Amino acid sequence: MPAPDRARCGPPRIGRDALDGLVGHDDTKYHPCGLRGAGVVFDLWQPLAHLPVGLALLTALALGVVHGVTPDEHTWPITFSYAIGSYSTRRGLAAGLMFSAAFTVQRAIASELAYLSLARWMQAPRVDAVVYLLVGAAMALAGRHVLRGRAPWRLSLPDPVDGGGVRPVPLPMAVLHGFIAGWGVGAFAIILYTVLVPAMPSAALGWAPGFCFGLGTLAVQAAAGALFGWWSRRRGMPEEMGRTVATRVAGRTLAYGGVAFVGAGLLALVAPGIAGAAVLTPLHVHNLHSLGLGFVLAMGIVLGIGVVSLISETRRALRSLRTVSAP
Repeated sequence: MPAPDRARCGPPRIGRDALDGLVGHDDTKYHPCGLRGAGVVFDLWQPLAHLPVGLALLTALALGVVHGVTPDEHTWPITFSYAIGSYSTRRGLAAGLMFSAAFTVQRAIASELAYLSLARWMQAPRVDAVVYLLVGAAMALAGRHVLRGRAPWRLSLPDPVDGGGVRPVPLPMAVLHGFIAGWGVGAFAIILYTVLVPAMPSAALGWAPGFCFGLGTLAVQAAAGALFGWWSRRRGMPEEMGRTVATRVAGRTLAYGGVAFVGAGLLALVAPGIAGAAVLTPLHVHNLHSLGLGFVLAMGIVLGIGVVSLISETRRALRSLRTVSAP
């Protein structure tokens, strides 16, 4: 197959070098320019520069949906923690909406800054590490509040049957989390700030790609929050006990997740080479092509901490209930 003629490949892709450095490949291996020449311009992997305004905004919205669906350390652990502790579909939906609304506002602000060429600092190597530290600190503080200042490994007493010794999950903290987490920079943010934002005709619309991206993420995360909240009630326990179990799981996930984020941030500061290591997959979907520290955080916190805690706490609560009910 002859090599693609770059002179006929259409307009240059702003930010392509940044993306290549992020995932470690040359995009011509995956997207021969002949496909682009045939009019295929709706590309969520590496969108073309200079898109029409409507198509650029549609691309931002679609990327936001992909960002919300795929395992992302800046969304899933936080939404799961607050929604699972809400113990209702309605409050779980509220948790997802509050987090994602703040995330949307942040992305709109960052997009406007990018249009005004004031966002170069966001691509500095240590920005993600600092975001990890801030997110981790906020998660740990929220977990400490829920667990009444106790370490998560000291939750063997009191028993779930007698109240569990926990406070309700503070949903307004999800707003703070959403705004902080939005400053993280990955493949989605690079595309947003260096390809889609420059397609806007004036500074009056510089915020629009970030807003559309946030709306796409919001739609998915709000639905996920409602699902997590609904799931937390389907444990076969009396309502008060189930609420206590869900709250304890949320507190554990926030506390341990916060420690994990702080550890990841310190690792990224001290050993960026190790923190930046990733395994490449054949999937041409951001967050699923390059599996690195962010993927480990997202899956480790949600599955390794959250789901495992939910299963163990549920079993323990049901055993306690049987003991109390025994004659």
